[in-house]
Amino acid sequence: MVCPWCYIGKRRFEKAVAVLREKGVTDPIEVTYRSYQLDPTAPAGTNTPVRDAYAKKFGGRERAEQILGHVTKVAAADGIEFRMDIALRANTVLAHRALHRALETGGPALQDALKERLLRAYFTEGLDVGDIATVARCAGEVGMEAADLTAWLDGDGGKTEVLADLRGAMDREISAVPTFVIDDRFMVPGAQDVDVFVNVLERALAK
Repeated sequence: MVCPWCYIGKRRFEKAVAVLREKGVTDPIEVTYRSYQLDPTAPAGTNTPVRDAYAKKFGGRERAEQILGHVTKVAAADGIEFRMDIALRANTVLAHRALHRALETGGPALQDALKERLLRAYFTEGLDVGDIATVARCAGEVGMEAADLTAWLDGDGGKTEVLADLRGAMDREISAVPTFVIDDRFMVPGAQDVDVFVNVLERALAK
């Protein structure tokens, strides 16, 4: 939810699928998003400017600005606007739980719509994706019932599913994101170039 390379990787994967469609591939390609937290210890209910979080993590403001500037430029080349100057780092567990609710109630298409909306909220709009009202509002904008989701998040909804995803990542020895697991047979780490995704998808479909 807060990894810039995950947003970039998502867009490149989508472009790869579009390339396959242009080639005449009609096989169904279903995408499901699984939870992974970069910093599960981040306190819930609070947020920190990303610039400050990066400065603390990477040894100072200058280095942080270099990193943020680089990913912003890469994202722009892939058609994504990053506003890291206003982005707010927060605990993402609520957002991950909401994605499970979207999958449960509307399938992969709704989950993808919410995923995209939350990424834009964080990377472009400077919204707090660790805030329940923000998550619910974003969900409402993609067709979910905001009040229903709020009540669901106020309880234990999605907690078991998030933990299962985290265990699944450990079982597969996934220690970084993005990681794409295709047909549970191919694993592609990182925001690879579009051609790489095209190649792996063609291999998976051929088998």
